Amino acid sequence: MANRFITLKEIAREALPRLMDNLVFPGLTHRDFSEDFHGFGDTIQVRKPVALTASDFDENEGVNYQDMVEDTVEVTLDHLATVDARASAIETATSLDDLNRVFIIPAAAALAEKINSDGLKLYKDVYGFVGTAGTTPSSLKDISAARRQLNLQKAPNYGRCAIWDAEADAKLAELDALVNAEKAGSTLALREGSIGRVYGMDHYMSQGVCRHETGITAAEAVKVNGQVEAGATTLSIDGTTLTGKLVKGDLIQIGEGMFTVTEDSVQAASNAIAGVSVSPALPAIADDTEVTLVGDHTANLAFHPMAFAYVTRPLVNPDGQGVESYVTSFNGISLRVTRGYDQQYKRSIYSMDVLYGFKTVYPELAVRVLG
Repeated sequence: MANRFITLKEIAREALPRLMDNLVFPGLTHRDFSEDFHGFGDTIQVRKPVALTASDFDENEGVNYQDMVEDTVEVTLDHLATVDARASAIETATSLDDLNRVFIIPAAAALAEKINSDGLKLYKDVYGFVGTAGTTPSSLKDISAARRQLNLQKAPNYGRCAIWDAEADAKLAELDALVNAEKAGSTLALREGSIGRVYGMDHYMSQGVCRHETGITAAEAVKVNGQVEAGATTLSIDGTTLTGKLVKGDLIQIGEGMFTVTEDSVQAASNAIAGVSVSPALPAIADDTEVTLVGDHTANLAFHPMAFAYVTRPLVNPDGQGVESYVTSFNGISLRVTRGYDQQYKRSIYSMDVLYGFKTVYPELAVRVLG
């Protein structure tokens, strides 16, 4: 073949940096760096970042020690993103530049798009929110509101970031505070995907930001149906014009409390829905307390890295005669490139794939900014 001197090792080592350049969400989250192999669908235990609290010293009471318990969270390696290509164009490549153009660059971009999109689906676990559903964030007030909500939810001040969809990015990127961010000595605004740092957050754009669509409609007021005890994680609602059902990721507000629906509810019957599962746990709520249902929205996210975890594992080299592969890893990101042969069509087959999983670790450290 014309490119017989271009090895899989060269392809993999060329592809991994390009994949990492296109990843947004995984690079902003807590990552697990273990190299222990696990297969697709395996569930593994990942150490949660330790969360401690500070308090005033009381000379009468003395020191109040906190137990430094390193908790774990289960993460399932349930994503195997892959790009597979027949080799007609690849085999005509005579250099890495050619191979970059026909395979490496588009494959890395496609993998990054899928990984970003899968990670950003964790918005469904985030219950804190600011903004107005259906209205694109466009001002410093929107960023300030996200900062305030993170403060109220006691997220650490360091490391905060926000990911915006293309529409919000277009509006926010015009703000002087972001346009001139690099003049304060930061070069983040010059990086791809970054639109600068303001109000203590680094701001990024991703096409993978999700659009949430609720399955319920209510033309008139919705209320709690029956008294709710403190600590409950389910409630019932009713209203004279309630139809459809609540779906996972729907947001509801009761007084000052914000909650996300953790699983699809049953269909409304007689203008009522029973047993709606929500997070976090509910306070004591009286019967007929008014409930606000948040409508369809774009789920922009502002968060601290400890809110979410990204886990990847190196894939093993596949068994089989005539199959070659190379695995490379760096900074918590792992990539495998494989070359095989399709006897039926007399063509080589190239594959680039990544094994990974995502998990919400501390949902209280994240906020949805509605768009």
